[in-house]
Amino acid sequence: MIPLLVQLQKADREIAAFRAELDAAPKRIREVDGKLAGARTALAAAKEAHTHTLAARKKAELDVAEWREKAKKFRAQSSAVKTNEAYKALLHEISNAEAETAKSEDAQLDEMMAAEEAEKKVKAAEAALKEAEQAVKGERQEIENRARETNRKMLAGISAREKLTVQIPEEVRELYARQAKRHHGVALAEARDEQCRGCGMRLLPHTYQEVHRPESRDLHTCENCGRILYSAESAPEANSNPTAASVS
Repeated sequence: MIPLLVQLQKADREIAAFRAELDAAPKRIREVDGKLAGARTALAAAKEAHTHTLAARKKAELDVAEWREKAKKFRAQSSAVKTNEAYKALLHEISNAEAETAKSEDAQLDEMMAAEEAEKKVKAAEAALKEAEQAVKGERQEIENRARETNRKMLAGISAREKLTVQIPEEVRELYARQAKRHHGVALAEARDEQCRGCGMRLLPHTYQEVHRPESRDLHTCENCGRILYSAESAPEANSNPTAASVS
């Protein structure tokens, strides 16, 4: 009986692990999708900066045109000036307009370069977002594929468990279920070094001997924690196959 219960506990813990992994999959997908937020924010910021530089470049272009028009207007008026004082004042206005034109042209050049740089940043951010989307797509696919495989394994484990439980008497299943619920899925504990390895309490010599007696067919529980006791020699877990188990 003990080998069957050990296999049952192993199956239950594997099923629980599969179920926990499936439950965690949606959160993992949300975390993966969250990686795109930074790339999208960076692209939005780059586009906004590009828009501002375009506006600044347009303003610089208008300033250049405005000062050029003023200089042209002042030069056109020079032929109509009749006094030296008025001519000097007009020359001053022309000189000032030309200086402002030069300053505006420098500013226009700066804004053109800034706009080109901002456009490069937009393209780089777009490329980074595209790369991130591809990476996230791959990660999502991997998570979804793993979830499908985990679900397949879990269903196979549940099927194997059902075949295993029919070999165990109902009262034993009930005892197992009570202890499993009480101890977070661990209903069995190894009896080793005269102790229950589940809670660490010392076992009565008679109980310890009975658990380790090869011909014993009775179930024994820890007087302290209530777990079903077993010896590693009589219930090896390695290479166990629940569907091929037999009552011992």
